[in-house]
Amino acid sequence: MKNVIILLIAAFFCLASTSVRADDRATAVALVKKAVAFYQANGAEKLIEEASNPKGQFVEGASYVFVMDKDAFMLAHPMNASIAGTATMKLQDANGKFFCKEMVEVASSKGAWVDYISFKNPKTNEMAPKSTYVERIDDFIVGSGIYRK
Repeated sequence: MKNVIILLIAAFFCLASTSVRADDRATAVALVKKAVAFYQANGAEKLIEEASNPKGQFVEGASYVFVMDKDAFMLAHPMNASIAGTATMKLQDANGKFFCKEMVEVASSKGAWVDYISFKNPKTNEMAPKSTYVERIDDFIVGSGIYRK
């Protein structure tokens, strides 16, 4: 009986943590969809301006929208202004994965996820595994990530 109770408690915590990640994933997707709609209504210049704002409408908790071009040139990043205006195609995670290159390769109008290891969480300043949802709209990649801890 004791083992059954322990298994039930463990299952509960697994499900609870999964739902949190599902909510985080939904937030990332929603932010990207919102940014794509903003782009369609206002154009690239306004999207880049708004996505560069750390207090703008595309920042929610530790999730935020960034914008790259089809060559992984970072156009807007609200949490790290120094990366905006840089080529990120050769940017690697702690395991050597070229995650921005993969984002460009898998991005489509339907969206895709890219997983990578050890990226700095702007809210905690700690390194954490991350998953990023990306969509391509015209010649732009719009993305938003979640920290998997």
